[in-house]
Amino acid sequence: MFSFRGDAHKFFLKLKRLKSLKQEIDHIKEMNEISEIIRFYQDLPNSVLKKIKLKMIKEKQASGSIPLIVTTVPWLLFIFSKPLLELLFGAFNLWIPFVIIYIILLFWGIYLHFHEKAWASLHIEVIEDVLQDRKQ
Repeated sequence: MFSFRGDAHKFFLKLKRLKSLKQEIDHIKEMNEISEIIRFYQDLPNSVLKKIKLKMIKEKQASGSIPLIVTTVPWLLFIFSKPLLELLFGAFNLWIPFVIIYIILLFWGIYLHFHEKAWASLHIEVIEDVLQDRKQ
């Protein structure tokens, strides 16, 4: 079923379904992936973990290249608008494929940008948990 609620809600529904079927929740792909990340970070010393955490924070806070491309490309097209218009509306009428390709790349880039920010957040949380567990 299609839903606008996002991956977190879909994951919740998957867990709820597995629980109702009395299946193991701890051994699904998503949980194994997170467990692998936790085990990896647990094997590293605190000094390295702190450096990795800083790198992940930088990754999460940075705007990245995707938004830069999204905002720069229209300005470049504007600068070269006359030659571009001649090419797009010329003999081959290429403006429709150009717009479609640009919109697809735009949406793909935005998806990728937020996907990477989400993964950075996950890594930051795991590192903070590992560091906190070592303090206790």
